[in-house]
Amino acid sequence: MLIQFFLRVKEAKIPVSVREFLTLLDALQANIINPSIDEFYQLARIVLIKDEQYFDRFDQVFGAYFRGVEYLISLQPNIPIEWLEKNLRRYLSDEEKNALEKLGGVNALMNRLEELMKEQHERHAGGNKWIGTGGTSPFGNNGYHPEGIRIGGKSAGNRTAIKVWEARQYKDYDGSLELGTRNIKVALRRLRRFAREGSNLELDLGNTIQATAANAGMLDIKMRPERHNQVKVLLLMDVGGSMDDHIKKIEELFSAAKAEFKHLEHFYFHNCVYEHLWRSNRRQRNQMTATQEIINKYGSDYKLIFVGDATMSPYEILGEHGSVEYENKETGAAWINRLIDHFPHFAWLNPEPASVWQYRQSIDIMHNLMKSHMYPVTLNGLDSAMRQLSK
Repeated sequence: MLIQFFLRVKEAKIPVSVREFLTLLDALQANIINPSIDEFYQLARIVLIKDEQYFDRFDQVFGAYFRGVEYLISLQPNIPIEWLEKNLRRYLSDEEKNALEKLGGVNALMNRLEELMKEQHERHAGGNKWIGTGGTSPFGNNGYHPEGIRIGGKSAGNRTAIKVWEARQYKDYDGSLELGTRNIKVALRRLRRFAREGSNLELDLGNTIQATAANAGMLDIKMRPERHNQVKVLLLMDVGGSMDDHIKKIEELFSAAKAEFKHLEHFYFHNCVYEHLWRSNRRQRNQMTATQEIINKYGSDYKLIFVGDATMSPYEILGEHGSVEYENKETGAAWINRLIDHFPHFAWLNPEPASVWQYRQSIDIMHNLMKSHMYPVTLNGLDSAMRQLSK
């Protein structure tokens, strides 16, 4: 039985090895969990899955194999969200409630739900059959049935649902989806290089055991400095203009970067990098920093990350005096080249969908200047960018 489950996990393109599967079998033989499907799920996920981005995919395989529940809803549920939005609610008398019949348990409910998902083609509300809201159907929300499956929405307070079908916790770990702050943090963690520094704050268990044994069994505690991420990041962010459409996304990225990197320096630019950058948009005019000064100040060990949609007039990149804000003496392309020559590890994160890049001349120009190190702000894109920066 478990061999077939292991093969299903492999078929889902989840990186799991035979050694990890054998570890799971050893854990089961050692009876470290109770005979519970929930505890087995937790154990299997801990042992088999080493990367959070595969949690959702594992949940689907596990549900399909052991329960047959998650199989009904694929990666993109085919129940439109508008079907599940509350717009009315019926209030039933006790007599009306008592007249409703149960379908006969979870298996019967799931079979009936599968049939409805094939038959239903529009929204229903207030009825007694279809998936909808506010009625006496066993399927939906904000209605009443003595034995139902709540889909979408919050509980109406009846506490009669025997199955609550809500979004999976890690559903957003799809490589094509845009990222939230937590997702970005997970992706940024690929760009890590740990070293121990600071005061002795962490127990060194290995050395403690060795020192205690050498001390005839008398406890000899050894401490060591904590490990910290030593990666240095220089973050240059486009602001204003067309970037206003991406404010929330860039704020999430910036917040995640500040949380993940101890050594983070950031500056702003508008459309393209020229002679000056700035740290605060409120003081842009009177507290600029020369781009050359930044090149001189920060060593080549910094990872350089540009963030911007690269959407502008091509002249702003290739022409002298092309800036829309001031008369730049040298082209933006010249400054881009200086920066990537000094910082050999570089990447450009573009919040615009990669599908539109080919239709915008300025993005194509910048993509070439960046030697194709331009990535979309998606899980897969950010993962690829971190791998590139780690080389």
